[in-house]
Amino acid sequence: MRKRLFSILQYIVFLGGGLFLVWWQLKSMSTPEKNEFYSSIKNADYRIIFPVAIMSVLSHISRCLRWRLLMEPLHYHPRLSNLFAVTMIGYLANAAVPRLGEILKCTFLAKYEKLKVDKLVGTIIVERSFDLICYSIFIGITILIQIQLIGGYFKKKWMAMPSATGSNLLIKFVVIFSSLFVIWKLMKWLARKKPENNIILGIHNFISGVGEGFKTIKKLKKRKLFLLHTVFIWTMYLGQIYVGFKGMDGTATLPISAAFSVLTLATLSMIVTPGGIGSFPIFVMQTLLLYGIHAPLGKAFGWVMWGVSTGLIIIIGLISLLIIPYLNKNSGKVQLN
Repeated sequence: MRKRLFSILQYIVFLGGGLFLVWWQLKSMSTPEKNEFYSSIKNADYRIIFPVAIMSVLSHISRCLRWRLLMEPLHYHPRLSNLFAVTMIGYLANAAVPRLGEILKCTFLAKYEKLKVDKLVGTIIVERSFDLICYSIFIGITILIQIQLIGGYFKKKWMAMPSATGSNLLIKFVVIFSSLFVIWKLMKWLARKKPENNIILGIHNFISGVGEGFKTIKKLKKRKLFLLHTVFIWTMYLGQIYVGFKGMDGTATLPISAAFSVLTLATLSMIVTPGGIGSFPIFVMQTLLLYGIHAPLGKAFGWVMWGVSTGLIIIIGLISLLIIPYLNKNSGKVQLN
């Protein structure tokens, strides 16, 4: 009961934070900024919705096929139609309640494919661990391909801090990475000394899970195909942002490197609030400021991209929820394992 209450309160806080950000964004803009914001949305070329939607659906299909590869060692071979349906239902649920989608994905797939829920949850954990690794690599690529721009931004921010000088910037970075390494070692030691502490155990299990996820991928028989799907998924994500740039005059000339930066921060926004509500446009706007895009235009672009992505999830998710029983009506009596 206490755990459920905590989950409800957590959801209320995050959703409330997202709604507050929506209100704050509109409230904080001056009249000229509001005019630019609404004008950018009104004059956007909404023909981009079609290619963006196609790339989005292709990324979802590829993610389904990649998930099925993780099930092969378990001798599970679910149909792609069911995988796609439960995946979209999961996205729909996550847009409302964080992490609920992962549970529903496994529950629905177990029901209609007659599989074991606990083993499916294991594949989700492996997949999410690998996604975290991929996201970290993507951040690294984003920094490397535009080291001068991002490096200059961070240098400007750090130099503005008291006692910050060019000579000690390297020392600061060394201290940060050294601290992270020490924290990792400390958590491993605490997990051994205080195994009964749920918080320590949870953090340790998360760190260990990332490592185990990477090891599992290495053992896959079709790991090249798995990695190919991963590259394709992130390429589709990136393509959506880059094509989206073409939908507004102010962003049409932005380079692919800008799409890398936007995707990096936009992905983070999905963690901050449910489905990125409120936070997605802010993160996008802050990123585009680095490329000389005015804040109202950056917010407008963020709202358009968030609207297309969320709208697609809602439409396909609801359709999937309605038709999945009909997709399986001839598969015999279904039951949870």
